[in-house]
Amino acid sequence: MTGRWKFHRGRRIFVAAIALGMTCVPAVADEAKQRSRSELLRQEIVANGLAFLAKTGQSDAGTFSDKVGPGVTALAITAALRNGRGIDDPMVAEGLKALEGYVKPDGGIYGNGRLRNYETCVAMVCLSEANSSGQYNAILKRAKAFVTGIQYGEGKRDPSDPWYGGVGYGGDGRPDLSNTGYFIAALRATESGPEDPAIQRALAFVSRCQNLDNKYNDTGFASKVDDGGFYYEIPTTQIDPSTSEERYTANGGLRSYGSMGYTGLKSMIFAGLTPTDPRVKAALQWIADHYDVDNNPGMGSAGLYYYYHTFAAALNAAGLKSVDAADGTQHDWKADLVAELASRQNADGSWSNDNRRWFENDKNLATSFALMALAYCES
Repeated sequence: MTGRWKFHRGRRIFVAAIALGMTCVPAVADEAKQRSRSELLRQEIVANGLAFLAKTGQSDAGTFSDKVGPGVTALAITAALRNGRGIDDPMVAEGLKALEGYVKPDGGIYGNGRLRNYETCVAMVCLSEANSSGQYNAILKRAKAFVTGIQYGEGKRDPSDPWYGGVGYGGDGRPDLSNTGYFIAALRATESGPEDPAIQRALAFVSRCQNLDNKYNDTGFASKVDDGGFYYEIPTTQIDPSTSEERYTANGGLRSYGSMGYTGLKSMIFAGLTPTDPRVKAALQWIADHYDVDNNPGMGSAGLYYYYHTFAAALNAAGLKSVDAADGTQHDWKADLVAELASRQNADGSWSNDNRRWFENDKNLATSFALMALAYCES
């Protein structure tokens, strides 16, 4: 990440204090102790989470929650790899072998095909993490061609179409921001740069999913909320706002919510946008206005662990060490997230969500998301 993304406000304050002759050593020492305590706590809960996955979560076949396909297996092994487990670790080795069993002749990596884009994308990220010796190069090359072929590109949609550049769960039907975010992350994991045409097409869709009235969102929804946040999908038929207060505003706008806000920001950064871009500025302002580690803003407890992962991944991609919230408080987001996840960890080392929406009552899924988030919180 370039220096353009390193907003180290704390460092600027410290330098200014030295210039004014102020003594900041005690404050710095206290901050270092706090970071050290947070890191020790992070290591402890990560170890407990990984132990749960290895001892309880993984099946004899090396999979996790395989009734829903290979997606959770890919997330769990990615979580292990990002938290220091090597490819020779028994849990990781068995999981990787199981994932290879899902590779299809068409290049995709999926189960029954209903979620073939999502499953292939998360598998690509996982195999890229384990690809230090290039053993997965051929699989990843074919997988990249597979998911790129699913995308709504020029052969399927005109660039003026709201769905242009987007990707859905299985390739057919409506695209959404979550799957398009996974798609961008998968391409970046395989060393595709922001200039990749597929990533730039995806950026067009991501920009149309932002509640921002500017030239990048030419849908009818851009001006209805205009708060800089992001929504999940772009309806192409007339909507009735009375059918869902959760999704729609009274004037027919699409409500922004937390996990999509962070997915949008991360996707824009991965697509090469910088802090000077109005889309990024607006996204960062929305995050400042809605900073929260207790809830998924706009969704409450629904999708909470997915939110924690997008929260950490986006703030890490942005190079932010802290977030200045709308109320003027400055938050060390890593310490905040570590403390919150420590308080939510179950006695067996797992995490789970009492809100069953999006299957987060599955301990393997919630634990994988929590561990992936914690991998970005090392201090």
